[in-house]
Amino acid sequence: MAHNHKHGDPLPETVLRVKSLESLLVEKGLVETAALDALIDRYENKVGPKNGAKVVARAWTDPDFKQRLLQDATAAIAEFSFSGAQGEELVAVENTDAVHNVVVCTLCSCYPWPVLGLPPVWYKSAPYRSRVVREPRAVLVEFGTELPASTEVRVWDSTAETRYLVIPRRPEGSSGMNEDGLAALVSRDSMIGVTEAISPSTVGGA
Repeated sequence: MAHNHKHGDPLPETVLRVKSLESLLVEKGLVETAALDALIDRYENKVGPKNGAKVVARAWTDPDFKQRLLQDATAAIAEFSFSGAQGEELVAVENTDAVHNVVVCTLCSCYPWPVLGLPPVWYKSAPYRSRVVREPRAVLVEFGTELPASTEVRVWDSTAETRYLVIPRRPEGSSGMNEDGLAALVSRDSMIGVTEAISPSTVGGA
């Protein structure tokens, strides 16, 4: 992770455990490295943030779709044929100038896999899960997201029954971009709510 977060401190130990478990499973012949790589690629690139980015880009350009998304995210996202495990009951929340939404799962790591892929390690860490509830603005600042004092911050707690997708604010300078270009501005972290959408100038868009 590019940011130097306090809640990233558990990362090395977690990564070490994952690698140790992977090595053990491969050594015992229970899984194959190629199969693991294919599974990870599927959730990181195919069933992952690129899917969610397409949904957000459509919401930015199609008011009718955005309304359907906010009313019933599960059904609206199914229009893209994005569905599956941990995507049965999805709720979309929209960031505006007045409200900024951020998502957490305080009990474990419930996460909308069909539109965001695999959850990042920091999302599953105990420090993030506790701190973003107690001091959300401080955590957002650590991700580089500084909000005006007048902006209300809402923290949504995912559960096994309900998972959330944040629709980030459409960035300035993106008015002439098509859906593919807009999707490139939508990151995984912006759909969790810890960051804003990417500026077009950063990716050479507008």
